[in-house]
Amino acid sequence: MPPLDPSRLVAWDRELRAVHARLRDALQVAREAVDDGTGAAVPSRDLLLFCTGFCAALDGHHRGEDGVVFPALLDAAPGLRDVLDHLVRDHAVLSHLLGELQRAVEVGHAAGSHDTVALHRHLDGIEAVMETHFRYEEKRLLPALADLVLDTTPRAALGPLA
Repeated sequence: MPPLDPSRLVAWDRELRAVHARLRDALQVAREAVDDGTGAAVPSRDLLLFCTGFCAALDGHHRGEDGVVFPALLDAAPGLRDVLDHLVRDHAVLSHLLGELQRAVEVGHAAGSHDTVALHRHLDGIEAVMETHFRYEEKRLLPALADLVLDTTPRAALGPLA
């Protein structure tokens, strides 16, 4: 990891919003890959790549929050404990849903065809939980994040899309 530039002040609230926007975009790319997979345009391996990429990005984001951002927020604002506990539980739910999506994509890849209705159900469930989670997180954490000082990179704190 390159050394941190101490002259660069990271606005963690803006970084979080930007990562959430990129994760929404990645979900849309995965959804489009499922739609394109109904014809011959997108091979099964590409669908596997797009869905795997989205799953890895969202999971990486949550691992960064759980391991870096949330402990720092708890130190800075102990009154956020209940909020952070709620968000960590959301992360566990999303991890389970991502695993189910990944398994469905891998099964379809192995079979040479995908059940697009089932894949859309997985994506719809992930999107519903993800959107509720993001809105709650932004509502409850952005003020504290605006003042947070972390000695790390955005990528280490917020995942591969930071």
